[in-house]
Amino acid sequence: MTTRKDIHNSDIPKLCQACEARHRGICGALEPDQLSELAKHTRQVKHESGSELVADSEEVTSYANVMQGVVKLTKMLSDGRQQVIGLQFAPDFLGRPFATQSKMCAEAASDVNLCKIPRRALETMMKKHPELEHRLLMQILKELDSAREWMVTLGRKTAAEKVASFLYLIATNIDPTIDVEEMSSANFELPLTRIDIADFLGLTVETVSRQLTKLRKDDVIQIEHNRTFVVPSMERLELRCG
Repeated sequence: MTTRKDIHNSDIPKLCQACEARHRGICGALEPDQLSELAKHTRQVKHESGSELVADSEEVTSYANVMQGVVKLTKMLSDGRQQVIGLQFAPDFLGRPFATQSKMCAEAASDVNLCKIPRRALETMMKKHPELEHRLLMQILKELDSAREWMVTLGRKTAAEKVASFLYLIATNIDPTIDVEEMSSANFELPLTRIDIADFLGLTVETVSRQLTKLRKDDVIQIEHNRTFVVPSMERLELRCG
């Protein structure tokens, strides 16, 4: 993978220099002096797997860029049932700009690194720098497109295709340093439990387990220690996605 170099790398805050997700996230729209301005307000925080990041109907006081790890978005029904409605990876933006209250829960599906930005600081910068607001809009629209594509997966694909599509989603998004176009194989820790996968795909846990077993027997995937997945050929896995 070729790493993008900044013309004025020395002018970029050290906090930002080490961020693998910066160029593809909202910060990619900012010049070094603008990054320095934003960095005065940001802080990096780490959350262990299972930690609640945002509660449903919580007052919005900050936003965050996902720097590493997987965030699980959920919605709780009135009878206590939970529905997994989405996943976020680096460099996704966690939060809804200009909202005063959250509309869903966010939980760390794996260990997660976030770059937190106070709400007022980011909204002030968006007013000052239209390119930042444009970049954020484009990123949100990209997530909307992905959500609509996932609706096709849930509504039209078979159980086998759903499970393969889920694994392909994880493999191509879990590591922000990998160039997806060049990857021929993958190795990752599965961030969701079988129960969460079943919830996300609208399947039973037994069906998810059967389809994973079939993919393993067909040598499309290898499973080590229950949560470590190896995909010898991304092309073969993609073909199983339908």
